Amino acid sequence: MENKIALVTGASSGIGEAVALRLSLSGYKVYGTSRRGGPAGTRSFEMLPLDVTSDDSVEAAVSEVMRRDGRIDLLVNNAGFGVAPAGAEESSIEQARAIFDTNFFGVVRMTRAVVPHMRRQGSGRILNIGSVLGFLPMPYGALYAATKHAIEGYSESLDHELRTRGIRVSVIEPAYTRTRFDANFLEPDAKVDEYREVRAAVGEALKDVMTRADEPGVVADVVLKAASAVRPKLRYAAGGLANRLRWLRRFAPAGLLDAGIRKDLRLDAATASRPRPVEVA
Repeated sequence: MENKIALVTGASSGIGEAVALRLSLSGYKVYGTSRRGGPAGTRSFEMLPLDVTSDDSVEAAVSEVMRRDGRIDLLVNNAGFGVAPAGAEESSIEQARAIFDTNFFGVVRMTRAVVPHMRRQGSGRILNIGSVLGFLPMPYGALYAATKHAIEGYSESLDHELRTRGIRVSVIEPAYTRTRFDANFLEPDAKVDEYREVRAAVGEALKDVMTRADEPGVVADVVLKAASAVRPKLRYAAGGLANRLRWLRRFAPAGLLDAGIRKDLRLDAATASRPRPVEVA
């Protein structure tokens, strides 16, 4: 991995920062990115300004890495955000577009900017940070789950397109990870009072789960494994819970998995406490 060049989006904190650090310690020359970049000399990798929702910003950052080093061997698409627990109808179309613009179209923009260079050099790896919510539902997190499902389909299709050109694409699938991700949640912008109790119950359930979540280094270890694999897999579950959920999705009866999701998120308890509407004959 000596002299290999890696570009990691969303590297100012959390999973992205852990990934950039792990790659740097393993010999990669790493460029991390965030919307504001970062001060020089505070990390073992350099930070560049990059907004994944802007075509011009993406092109400028990729062009800068190519100007300095002439190649990009590894792209890690990590930048993303979520909406606080809310019913699917509690986000406007504008908010839905915003989360897709970052979480999904940000991956598309980065891929379109980097792949031509990888094709010319005849090699490269693209690792997309997905989630177990790319293969599981997330009640009261439908938009976020939808972006992660989209990343799964895009990545698998892209890998088929690019593997004959020396480029491989993989998805990294963490479960709950202890970061400041939830601190940056957007509040739903079209709240409906009907969901107030269950919204609060799901929020409390998620807070409880986060106390037992994996550290970002768990994900960083899997990213390094995928980046250095001689025969990379399409999907890598990151952490014990993610591996168990992947197994359950594949082998458990659908009804059992469905009941487990509702129990863990306390959905039925929250809705049972709400008065039912009176039917009028």
